[in-house]
Amino acid sequence: MPAAAASPQATIVVLGGGHDDPTLALLAGLLPARTVPIEILTAATTHDPARTYAGYARVLAKLGCPNVGHLHIDEAYPADAPTTLGRLREASLVFLTGGDQERLTELLLGTEFLRMLHQRCQHEAGFVLAGTSAGASALGSQMLVAGRGWRSLLAGGIEVIPALGVLPNLLIDQHFAERARYPRLLHALLAHPALLGLGLSEETGVIFRPGQPPEVFGDEVVVLVDGRHVTASNYAARPAGQPISGKGFSMSLLVAGDTFSLASER
Repeated sequence: MPAAAASPQATIVVLGGGHDDPTLALLAGLLPARTVPIEILTAATTHDPARTYAGYARVLAKLGCPNVGHLHIDEAYPADAPTTLGRLREASLVFLTGGDQERLTELLLGTEFLRMLHQRCQHEAGFVLAGTSAGASALGSQMLVAGRGWRSLLAGGIEVIPALGVLPNLLIDQHFAERARYPRLLHALLAHPALLGLGLSEETGVIFRPGQPPEVFGDEVVVLVDGRHVTASNYAARPAGQPISGKGFSMSLLVAGDTFSLASER
């Protein structure tokens, strides 16, 4: 997988899931014109992706965006098909829907499509990439695909796998407050101490603009967790099924308008 630049030139937006319409309005406002090509990528959507696409297209049409295509990638429609790559090349906005982020990465990792997506994010200031729910989680360096409740604070109680790497050094979780995912994010950061954790509540997200600090938007809270200075962790030696520990996490609760740094806080 190609490496993502430390400071992408594109604008990247991640949403924690839930009601997407306000975020679509935000995205429409980022475009140079409402008539530019938009693509809805439904690779994470396992049930009726055509219906999912149609719902987004209706909302965007009401926002004055008539040029919305369905970037349909699955086992029968490979990511590297020439027509698919051509549409990615022309799109001003690509929106990754929710669903199954593991399926999304299986379909995209190692492809020319992903290489082109990285290149556009690195070098094209007018390009916009956005993802909601699974589509947001997949944009970090690593992503959680398993871990629930108190059991996620037991050794072996989570699973973290490589993500698409568009936002380097981040691990993004979604539906965060609503599904009580604090324990699994802390565990994931003990497993991957070089990463910064972002927990996105529903109807809430972060916008990454080139040359500016990331900014929170939406109705609820983003949880920022820095485990890069954790001490006294028993993670490496703990047998499966036993509780894990670590001291020194840094945590921030952020609401709309708040900004933060991706650098270490200490």
